[in-house]
Amino acid sequence: MRERPERVINLAGLRLPLLDTVIIAVTTVVLLTDHYADAARGPDPALAQAIDRAFLYGVVPLAVLLLLRERPFDYGLRLGSWRVGIALTIGLALVATPLILVVSRLPDFAAYYGRDIVDPVRLLVTNALDVGPAEFLFRGFLMFTLVRRAGPIGVVVATFPFVFTHLAKPALETYSTLLGGTLFGWMAWRTGSVLYAFLLHLYILTLIVVAASATG
Repeated sequence: MRERPERVINLAGLRLPLLDTVIIAVTTVVLLTDHYADAARGPDPALAQAIDRAFLYGVVPLAVLLLLRERPFDYGLRLGSWRVGIALTIGLALVATPLILVVSRLPDFAAYYGRDIVDPVRLLVTNALDVGPAEFLFRGFLMFTLVRRAGPIGVVVATFPFVFTHLAKPALETYSTLLGGTLFGWMAWRTGSVLYAFLLHLYILTLIVVAASATG
C-alpha cells in the first residue's frame, strides 16, 4: 500500500487512527445491519438476501473507501498475482471437492442446503452476489486494513467476524470456517487480490448446494 500521512481522531485522550477506526466501525455496522435485516421475502429469499448483501458488503465499503479517498486497488480489487491465484484456486478446489461431497450427505447439511434447483444460472448468480461482496468486505476492506496496521496476524483477526456470520449454519461448517476463512485470507494476502478467494468460495458454496440437493 502507498505511504500516507496518518490521520488521527482524539476521543477524550484516546488517539485512534481515523482510517482504521472508520473501516472497523463500518464493518461492524454492516454485519449488525445484515443480521437484523429481514431479507426472507418474495419468491426467492436466497436471492433477496444476496442482493441485500451485495449492497451492504460491496457497495457500502466501496463507497466508504472512495469517500476517504482510498484506492480500492489497495484493498484487493485487482487482478494481483494471477498465475499464483489461478494455481491456488484450481488446486484447492480439487482438494475440497471430495470433502464437500462427503459432508453434503450429512443430515444437517442436506436440511440446510438442499433445495429444488430449477435454474442453475440463477443459483450461480445468487451465490456470486452473496460471496463476492463478502470476500471484499472480510478479505479486502477489513483484512488489508488490519494487515497494514498489525502485520500478518491481521489475516487471522479478520477471520473471526467471518466465522460468526456462519452461526446459523451447520456446526461442522461453522467450526471449519476458522480454518477456511484463514485460508481465504491467506490467498488474498498472497496474491494481493480477493478475486481468487471469491472464485474458490463460489465453487465450494455452489457445489455443496448442488450435492446436498442431490442427496435430498
